[in-house]
Amino acid sequence: MSNAIVYGTDVFCALVQRSAMARADDVTLARAMGYVHLYGDRRMPVAGAVSVVAIVLGIVTTALAGSYASAVLAGTAAVAAGIWLVVYAKVSAPINRAFVEAVLADRQPEDARSLQRGWDRVINLRVVLQGYLLAALAVAVAVR
Repeated sequence: MSNAIVYGTDVFCALVQRSAMARADDVTLARAMGYVHLYGDRRMPVAGAVSVVAIVLGIVTTALAGSYASAVLAGTAAVAAGIWLVVYAKVSAPINRAFVEAVLADRQPEDARSLQRGWDRVINLRVVLQGYLLAALAVAVAVR
């Protein structure tokens, strides 16, 4: 369930936020994204951490129960989560910090539009990774 929070947030960003911010002027874009990331980066890590712990526990318990197919599927979900974390840490998080720093300093980043384009470039990949992760976990639960 905690991964569904992350997946849903990424899907919303891909389907709604990206298009809305593309139409916003640069000041609105920078301020809105600054505040979105200020609160998102404070609150979303809880869901992500719970998700990673749950995935690892799922791998261990299914393997101990002898359901190796489920353990392998959960393992592939863990790999997808790891790739998602790398993409987030290397691409999304630095952009988030730039927007947050600007909004807290009450200034406009000169490169707000290019920052957002950089963030948008990886959102579909993040959605695919989260979608795969949730599907793999759902199948892992169904497989005996």
